[in-house]
Amino acid sequence: MSEVRVLDGGEEVAGVLALAQAAADADGVGPLSEHALLALRGGRAGTAISDGGVIVAYAHLDPATGEEPAAGELVVHPGHRRRGHGRALLRALRAEAGGPLRVWAHGDLPAAAALARAENMARVRALFQMRRPASGPLPEARVAEGVTLRAFEPGRDERAWQEVNARAFADHPEQGAWTIEDVRDREAEDWFDPSGFLLAERGGRLAGFHWTKAHPGGLGEVYVVGVDPDAQGLGLGRALTLAGLHHLRDAGAAQFMLYVDESNVAAVRLYESLGFTRHAVDVMYAADAAGLS
Repeated sequence: MSEVRVLDGGEEVAGVLALAQAAADADGVGPLSEHALLALRGGRAGTAISDGGVIVAYAHLDPATGEEPAAGELVVHPGHRRRGHGRALLRALRAEAGGPLRVWAHGDLPAAAALARAENMARVRALFQMRRPASGPLPEARVAEGVTLRAFEPGRDERAWQEVNARAFADHPEQGAWTIEDVRDREAEDWFDPSGFLLAERGGRLAGFHWTKAHPGGLGEVYVVGVDPDAQGLGLGRALTLAGLHHLRDAGAAQFMLYVDESNVAAVRLYESLGFTRHAVDVMYAADAAGLS
C-alpha cells in the first residue's frame, strides 16, 4: 500500500537518487534541480511516496520567504506513473506550503502540463536551456580598461561574491537569494573548480563574475554570469561569458550549455549572438497567472 510521508533520510536518500536517475533515463531530462539534490544530500528531506517499502515518488519544497511564494518540484518513477502519485504529491506540497505555490517542471513534458491543467495551475515562467558546440568560432574576451580577471579564491571571496550576486540578481527569485552557505555547499561538490570561477575586478572591487561548471561527457556549463549594476555599460557580461567559454574549451569541453530566463531578452540575444540555440525548456506552474492563489 502506498503512503505519502516525510523522507527519513539516510538510506532513503539513495532511493530518491535512484528514482531521479530512472526518470532522467526515461524522460531525457533530470527531474530535480541541483538545488533540490543538494538539499536532499544535505539532510533537508522532502516528501516521498513509498510502495511496498520502495520510494516511487518524491517532492522537494522551498518554503515561502518574505518576497517569494513557496516553490517545489516533484518526480514519479517511470514504472509507477498513471497511479495518482503525481497528483497526491502536488496536493501534499500545496498543503505544506499553506499558501501560494509555484512548481517547476523540468523539460516541459506533456505529463507535467496535463497534471498542471488538472490541478488548475497555469504556466507563469519558462527557463531556456541553450547549447552550442565548443568547436567553431569563439571571439576573444576583451575587458574594458581598468578591469582585470582572476580566479576565485575559496575562503577569501565568498562574501564579496555573495554581495555582488545579490545586487546583480536583485530581481531574480532564486539566484539573488543565494547565501554564503549556498556557495560553500557547491564548493564541497566534486565538480567545483576555482580556476573556472572567474572574477572581474575594477578599482580593487568585484565588478562581475562567471562561474563555470564542467559536467561528465565533455559538457561545459555557463553556470552563472553576473555583473554589478555599478559596472553596467562596460561590456562585462559578454567579456566574462567569453572568458568562461574559453576556459571550458581549454579544459576539454566539447559542448557548451547554459540556462537563461525567457524574460531576460537581453541575455537571450547575447547568447544567440554567440551561437547558442534553444535545447530544452523548464516551466514553472502556479495556481493562477499571477501565482498568488
